[in-house]
Amino acid sequence: MDTETIWCRTLYGRKPVGNRRTRTESPALAEDAQPTESEKEIYNQVNVVLKDAEGILEDLQSYRGAGHEIREAIQHPADDKLQEKAWGAVVPLVGKLKKFYEFSQRLEAALRGLLGALTSTPYSPTQHLEREQALAKQFAEILHFTLRFDELKMTNPAIQNDFSYYRRTLSRMRINNVPAEGENEVNNELANRMSLFYAEATPMLKTLSDATTKFVSENKNLPIENTTDCLSTMASVCRVMLETPEYRSRFTNEETVSFCLRVMVGVIILYDHVHPVGAFAKTSKIDMKGCIKVLKDQPPNSVEGLLNALRYTTKHLNDETTSKQIRSMLQ
Repeated sequence: MDTETIWCRTLYGRKPVGNRRTRTESPALAEDAQPTESEKEIYNQVNVVLKDAEGILEDLQSYRGAGHEIREAIQHPADDKLQEKAWGAVVPLVGKLKKFYEFSQRLEAALRGLLGALTSTPYSPTQHLEREQALAKQFAEILHFTLRFDELKMTNPAIQNDFSYYRRTLSRMRINNVPAEGENEVNNELANRMSLFYAEATPMLKTLSDATTKFVSENKNLPIENTTDCLSTMASVCRVMLETPEYRSRFTNEETVSFCLRVMVGVIILYDHVHPVGAFAKTSKIDMKGCIKVLKDQPPNSVEGLLNALRYTTKHLNDETTSKQIRSMLQ
């Protein structure tokens, strides 16, 4: 079975039947990608994390912030009622932000488990993708979630505003020896880590990029190509599925296209962080011009977040080895 067929099945739920193909509408779930006995332990661990992913996205999508209450409190610093009202509005929101951050740690652990399974010897990356389709599917689902989370976060300035106000107010309360309800929720050490997390334009991608880099550095006995070839294979097949009319015409659900685009961008970014010369060099196994063209061929509003992720979350875009053509395509 060739690589494209493997990933056609794994990512998009297509299942070859003779010379015909059938497919499910779900972009993330292939009906036949059930875990084998050897996959089950890691699959079950990752599945526990993925089950909470949709709820995290729903909470983030509905996050409205406490901008009004904060402005009122700042404009009337002597009004205790307005101070209490702003604090009362911010504390539960910071509880949500804490939950998002803690989920990023769980997601990082899940990704590292999947990387270990999909890159281990003696099998090649392509053999892994064929043997462990259920784990490969979960890898793609993590990337899909990550890009969706970061797209929502990038368009919600209330998150950083709320957290900044929370920290300023907490600091003032400590100086004045005022008991701070909610301090037990987010202590100073955790608040510092959360601040670094939310300061990133794409915090979930940064978490996964760092995790992938750490995985490679901690597994020096594992050829780096085991990881980079796995990522480049995923990127290449996503691109082929999107740019080939024969495949693209079978997408009756636009969410399938979005899923494919997010997975493609996600693996490019991970590849760029892990590979010594990155994804943009001529020697890269990823056709970056082709991938960027696929993105540019979509309606602009639907891919601006993904293009920004390539612009601002990759490591090697501004290296001298990156061609002027690729740089101009991302301007």
